[in-house]
Amino acid sequence: MKLLLTNDDGVRADGLSILASVLSEVAEVYVVAPDRERSATSHSFTLFDPLRVEKVGHTVWSVSGTPADCAYLGLLEFAKGADFVISGINHGYNLGGDVFYSGTVAAAVEAALRGTPSIAMSMGMGRGADFHRGARFCRSLVLGLAQNGLPPRTLLSVNVPGPKEPAPPDGAPAYQITRLGHRMYRDHVDSRTDPRGNTYYWIGGPLAAANEPPGTDVHAIHQGLISVTPLGLDLTHDGLLGTLPSWDVPGYLHIPSQ
Repeated sequence: MKLLLTNDDGVRADGLSILASVLSEVAEVYVVAPDRERSATSHSFTLFDPLRVEKVGHTVWSVSGTPADCAYLGLLEFAKGADFVISGINHGYNLGGDVFYSGTVAAAVEAALRGTPSIAMSMGMGRGADFHRGARFCRSLVLGLAQNGLPPRTLLSVNVPGPKEPAPPDGAPAYQITRLGHRMYRDHVDSRTDPRGNTYYWIGGPLAAANEPPGTDVHAIHQGLISVTPLGLDLTHDGLLGTLPSWDVPGYLHIPSQ
């Protein structure tokens, strides 16, 4: 079994290093990852600058690009024929709407778009955080993936509770299949002035308190459970496909789909 690993925390991140070490027990591991922190880059590509690549290990490459760049390069150049792509372990959760901003998830999405089954791995941070817990679960999940596969254009988003969450029920390792929750952040724009009198901005606020219902990734994490959320790449809203044709759009004729 051949695995391509990447992340958005950089090629030297602890989460990636530990994940590669644990997965090498069951597979041939290739790492193609950004040369520095690339969190919250979503699915951006580097199109107007060349990508510089440095080989930093036997099957490890550092790339001057985004996580999506790394998944693309890895699959087409450095780890051709990889059976699966694993992105992570991210230093922090990717829950709910985080998946739209996350570079970790974007790398897994890029793999799925190219027909390669993928997993995005994330973990809560804090004093005492142990990436080995997430890496061991990923190893078991990869073995399950090898047996069962995934439908086309899908991926798994996995979040592992950090040290701030409660212990799992009965203290036993446990996971739950979930749907995306609604992890929300407070809207905030911080306006400041630099020494030359120019205005600049910081955007993004802290997490907003929310009570997530059972069955969501956020709820599972707060119960001490590993969350496994299957994601599909078709964002079409099926309900609106049925109602939009009834709208009055003056001056235009609606042609029904075949």
